[in-house]
Amino acid sequence: MKRLTRRDFGRLSAAALTGAIGSTANGRSGRMWISTLDRSRRMAEQSPVTFSHARPAAESRWRIVIDAEKSFQQMLGFGSSLEPATCWNLSRLSPEKRQRVVERLVSPSHGIGMNLMRICIGTPDFTGDPWYSFNDIPAGETDPELKRFSIEKDTGYILPALRLALKINPQLLFFASPWSPPGWMKSTGSLIGGSLLPQWYAAYAAYFVRFIEAYQAAGIPIYAVTIQNEPGVDRAKEKDTRWHYPSCQWTGEQERDFIRDHLGPAFEKRRLKTRIWCYDHNFNENAEGDDPGIGYPRTILRDQRAARYVDGVAFHGYAGRPSGMSVFHREFADVPIRFTEGSVFGLRGGRQIIERLRHHASSYNSWVTMLDEKRKPNNGPFPASRTILTLNSATREVTEEFDFDLYGHFMKFIERGAVRIESSESANDIANVAFRNPDGRIVVVIINASNEERRVETVIGSEVATVTLSPSSIATLVREG
Repeated sequence: MKRLTRRDFGRLSAAALTGAIGSTANGRSGRMWISTLDRSRRMAEQSPVTFSHARPAAESRWRIVIDAEKSFQQMLGFGSSLEPATCWNLSRLSPEKRQRVVERLVSPSHGIGMNLMRICIGTPDFTGDPWYSFNDIPAGETDPELKRFSIEKDTGYILPALRLALKINPQLLFFASPWSPPGWMKSTGSLIGGSLLPQWYAAYAAYFVRFIEAYQAAGIPIYAVTIQNEPGVDRAKEKDTRWHYPSCQWTGEQERDFIRDHLGPAFEKRRLKTRIWCYDHNFNENAEGDDPGIGYPRTILRDQRAARYVDGVAFHGYAGRPSGMSVFHREFADVPIRFTEGSVFGLRGGRQIIERLRHHASSYNSWVTMLDEKRKPNNGPFPASRTILTLNSATREVTEEFDFDLYGHFMKFIERGAVRIESSESANDIANVAFRNPDGRIVVVIINASNEERRVETVIGSEVATVTLSPSSIATLVREG
């Protein structure tokens, strides 16, 4: 299996892409990279592509027609998470290996260019440490003035990983989500389940402010926050304690009131530029079980006083269909949709990313970036799937899985500020999504899920190019602007 070198990725830098793509006598030129499921090719550049001024073939089973004049959402970024499990595994590496691994993740020139990372406010379920918030105090006590607030528990291995990532890619943005308020603020008196008591709404808003200001002082600016990871979930209701992990149940009305009357005004008072993204749960249209559905953020945004503080709506992909985001977009067309959690696997996963983007997601983040060969650390109840990076706990070697390459086909080429443009619907074994980067280059990500080679005709305006896709592969085609 070929491993891409720093030199290989250096050739893929944005500057190299721009300089190498030029006009030809017949039309504009382009470049294409391909990765195969069998790993025989990993973001391997193909022969130059020519877009000629020619009529499309009379018959073409696999044709993608792109209308660059019809545009949709503007992209904020792509990435994964630097949650405690990933940061802990990074801390197990030597400084030199850690530098290389983080570079592979976030460097635009020597890696796949992740530029948007999710982090945690306190503990999530994926951690090897005991559950914690930034204001844990003995049972029965309260701390309304947050005198015992501290991010000390993040200073060991989390903040160093975040600072390293930001140093390598200064354009990296962080958004942060809590799994639970401090236990003393809640109906259960615990990080496990329950709900935030109304008398502590103001204190919890101050808690967000303290977190943002403490992280800023530690060198990590927070671009955005969500109010609660998966607010439909209350794990205290589970009789089996194996399912107990930090969670807090909210209704749309409760989050609306919290944003409108407490968090938004608290940010204004402190002149914080951090954005607020509401909801942060699944894109199902109708409420069912723990999944409140898109009616939840609808409740928030229909209140104008709350909506003025909301910069976006965050969705996960564990229930419902991506079309739920389009349903929501039709009602709130001016509100950016952020896809904040949902790991994908294999070419099927690539098609899922494409569908999420085609349904107006203006960002994409997977969940948990690196576990070891035993899928650890993970104190939570959910069995872990593979991650894009796997640490061998004995040798301390890190393996890049196929999904690492898969993500690279989106993240390395679709730039912040790119807009999605109209392209043919995915059909048969061929799926696609197209973007126009800020410099005018057009990027098309194409998946061939068939076990046979496919010749795909790509039509952009009056220009046509035919590219060959290997069996079971993903390709990125870039045409000059």
